[in-house]
Amino acid sequence: MKLANRRECDGMSRLPARFFTRLGVPWLWGADVEKGWVFMRFNAVPITTRLLAPRSYAYGVSRLPPTGGAVLAVNHLSAIDPPLVGSFSNRAIWYMTKSELLDVPLIGEALSWTGAFPIRRGESDREGLRTARELVRAGHIVGVFVEGTRQRLGYPAEEIHAGALTIAMKEKVPVIPCGVESFGWSLKNRRACCVVYGQPMEFDGLQANGRGYKQAAAIVRLEILRLWRQAAEAVATRGPSVLPDGTRRESWPRAREFRPAPTSRRVSGLV
Repeated sequence: MKLANRRECDGMSRLPARFFTRLGVPWLWGADVEKGWVFMRFNAVPITTRLLAPRSYAYGVSRLPPTGGAVLAVNHLSAIDPPLVGSFSNRAIWYMTKSELLDVPLIGEALSWTGAFPIRRGESDREGLRTARELVRAGHIVGVFVEGTRQRLGYPAEEIHAGALTIAMKEKVPVIPCGVESFGWSLKNRRACCVVYGQPMEFDGLQANGRGYKQAAAIVRLEILRLWRQAAEAVATRGPSVLPDGTRRESWPRAREFRPAPTSRRVSGLV
């Protein structure tokens, strides 16, 4: 079995770059990332919420702004987090993604179809930040895992990177905090998980400089921690219909409930 898997991986690595994109797969939805998210409502979302993470819950979905740019700031505990958060979103999320993941054959290519764009971890990446700012300015939601990497101890990090706040404060768009409880999830442990979206946050009272970004990051970290605790409690109590603060449980949005941004943007390389 291991030999077969190795052969499959070797075969994938020998495929030409962006092989399936060249075949025209993204044109099934017009190569428009926003329309692609609607297309995925019929396949990727049911697979995620019913097969990979069955009995998962979400709260506060209606807190996502129906229009306009924003930065979604999320904690990160397992590999299921990006599709899980996206499944319970009624907006397309353009994820800021580590560059090495986008280089993986097929997986990276498929991520690019959903609007994922590269960021180099552990160093300043002006191009990645520039792309993020252009996206929120055009009315899209940029998703950032603000801890920079998965947390191995099962709870949010004590500090978060200020990049997400830099984007939001420079472009004067809200930050939407999001707490995810998915610790221990794997293909062998397809456990129920939970996503809790918070209220949009703005930081007009802080200076748009290094000190202000760090102050905003500290505020957002505390809110993500609070939302994660709510998510953990919801999982422990098997998804109550209402959280203690009155936030109601919501199912994943159907295609008719999806709210695409008015500014279309095609898959990279197909413009």
